[in-house]
Amino acid sequence: MNPPRVHPSYPPTLGARLLPSGGTEFRVWAPQAQQVDLEILAPRSEVLRMTREPRGLWVCQHPEAHTGWRYRYRLNGERSFPDPASRSQPEGVHAASEVFNSQFEWRDANWSGKSLNDLVIYELHVGTFSPAGTFDGVIAQLDRLGDLGINAIELMPLAQFPGTRNWGYDGVYPFAVQHSYGGADGLRRLVDECHHRGIAVLLDVVFNHLGPEGNYLAQFGHYFSNRYRTPWGDALNFDGRHADEVRRYFIENALMWFGDFHIDGLRLDAVHAIFDQSARPFLRQLADVTREFGELLNRRLLLIAESNLNDSKLVTTADCGGYGLDAQWVDDFHHALHVTLTGEQRGYYADYRGLPDLITSLRQGYVFTGQESEYRGRRHGTASPRLEARQVVVSIQNHDQIGNRARGDRLTTTLGFEQLKLAAGCVLLAPFVPLLFMGEEYGETAPFAYFVSHSDERLIQTVREGRRRDFAHFQWDIEPLDAQCTDTFRRCVLNHEHASHGQHELLWNLYRDLIRLRHEHPALSLRSTELYDVCDWSDRGCYGLHYRCTAGQLVAAFNPSATAAEITLPASDATWCLQLDSASQEWGGPRETSSALSSSHTLMLLPHSFVALSS
Repeated sequence: MNPPRVHPSYPPTLGARLLPSGGTEFRVWAPQAQQVDLEILAPRSEVLRMTREPRGLWVCQHPEAHTGWRYRYRLNGERSFPDPASRSQPEGVHAASEVFNSQFEWRDANWSGKSLNDLVIYELHVGTFSPAGTFDGVIAQLDRLGDLGINAIELMPLAQFPGTRNWGYDGVYPFAVQHSYGGADGLRRLVDECHHRGIAVLLDVVFNHLGPEGNYLAQFGHYFSNRYRTPWGDALNFDGRHADEVRRYFIENALMWFGDFHIDGLRLDAVHAIFDQSARPFLRQLADVTREFGELLNRRLLLIAESNLNDSKLVTTADCGGYGLDAQWVDDFHHALHVTLTGEQRGYYADYRGLPDLITSLRQGYVFTGQESEYRGRRHGTASPRLEARQVVVSIQNHDQIGNRARGDRLTTTLGFEQLKLAAGCVLLAPFVPLLFMGEEYGETAPFAYFVSHSDERLIQTVREGRRRDFAHFQWDIEPLDAQCTDTFRRCVLNHEHASHGQHELLWNLYRDLIRLRHEHPALSLRSTELYDVCDWSDRGCYGLHYRCTAGQLVAAFNPSATAAEITLPASDATWCLQLDSASQEWGGPRETSSALSSSHTLMLLPHSFVALSS
């Protein structure tokens, strides 16, 4: 067995930890309590008085407790609660915690991770990715993902949430893996199988809030701040009194995913809702510790931020005043491409002009760098140096952009087949790190709506009313799907059988070939902003990307318009050779001629198509 390795600055101080000599040590942070008791519920009932240590920690050891024992903490001789750092909640968020064994027979001793520069990320929701709705259900599809060329999966949040249906952003036990998915053992089997196939595993974590049901952290300590509010509830305390211990809680959580579960990287949800005015912000501290821990493990560990601020300091190095994260999701690319392909300009899409903004995003990452945003009613973003391509994660579909629509509808309900192929090319031939959303690769028709399984009727009604308010600015004349309804969840489960039939199979094959081209062509693999140019053919409704290196060149030309266009290729001493034409009959397209090349330097692009050529 490979014992988990621990960063020397942050030994595990919280939760139930099996001792090498036998028994279990229990630690909890409860600085406000006058008395804390360990309440054992199974396999027998007993109560042990805990000892107070510095910083408000309470500790005790039980010489017999081992894996599977159930326990809670009783505060001041009154109410009892589950462990805030519980590693397992087998009976749900309100029930007892379970002692967990972190040992596992790993087979990935030679695994050193993946470079962000090389990743093609596949985002998935464990509960709807397969009919089983479990980690084992994901494992059953890994060979297919490997055949597609996927080398990283990104799991939506796994922290224990109420019930069995949730996106994961209502998690209330950050250290406990959702039991209905297969718990900790199921996750470790999945990660081990992924590494065996050369696939990295990223995990979406929520360090900006906790869910509303089963959230007992405030009963124990100063986890929350009354100085700030998030759209989802109380903000976490990262810069007030007692913030050091709150930071320790989340730093330990990050190191647990890296150490106990061999996770390769974290996607940090909505970091703009991590409010922190300290001189050394939490995100910078997390980046420093992650880098040090990666060096200790001899593995690449990645931190990817989601932020709506268009602020490059997230990925700027610490010595230049930034936080030193590895990359960030850039919504500007998605929004500009969405408007280009669909023409939709409601809600936040009102800020985007389509093709001109898409070209801007391809050149510099952000579209908004300080100009006025109509949707926000203020200036948005900041002028910054051009982002490196490898620091930008982009998509045309992801959980937010699909799920935050009233009916959770995918692009398959909006775009025709030629446009779906075009969207694939726009993302996979872009210079940035591409992210696909589960089922996108074969044109899944099932929606991905927002869903929950709360037990509090008032909370359920609050969710319903909140969804209606959220969609008001889109002016959709439709009722949102009921997030609490079981049928809403069932409709979201994927049907992978589609990928073997008709246009679905053609689309899957196209994604596979695009990913292969991305991995194999030397000019595409470098991801340097110095080695590509954006071709502005917007006067003909088109744009292009010209990649070059000493080993060769590649041009990708895109026509999102409804009319054919002829464009002139960049000058080259070598002959341009066709790599892929989405409009060809091979891909179910309308082109009858053998080539899109009109001459050695002229290209005819059919409507809603793209062409890739190399020299």
